[in-house]
Amino acid sequence: MIKKLDKNAVRQRRHIRVRKKVIGTSERPRLNVYRSTANIYAQIIDDTAGNTLVSASTLDKAIKAECEYGGNVEAAKLVGKLVAERALEKGIKEVVFDRGGYPYHGRVQALADAAREAGLDF
Repeated sequence: MIKKLDKNAVRQRRHIRVRKKVIGTSERPRLNVYRSTANIYAQIIDDTAGNTLVSASTLDKAIKAECEYGGNVEAAKLVGKLVAERALEKGIKEVVFDRGGYPYHGRVQALADAAREAGLDF
C-alpha cells in the first residue's frame, strides 16, 4: 500500500532544514512567512533574543478594510508593504528572508517583492 505524503509535514521538514542556516540577529532579523489557505502572515524575528519585533497579516484591520479575501496575491502584496513600513518605523532596514519551506512563488514571492519595494533590503 502506498501512503500519501502529508504536504505540510514535508514543508515543515524543509523549513527545519533551511532554518539550520537562516538565523535572524539583532542587526539583521529574520522575515518569516506563514501561508494558510485563507490568510498570509509575516513576522520579523530576532532569534538571538527570541522576540518578534514586527508582525503583519491579512487579519490586520488596515488590510482587511482594503481586501475582502486574504488568500490571494493582492493581499500578500499589502502584507509585504505593511510589514516593511512597520519595520522601517522601528529602524529595521535589512532582514534575512525565511520563506518557511514554501516555494518562492505566488503569494510568498509577492510578499517579498512588496517588502523590497517598500524599502527592506534582503
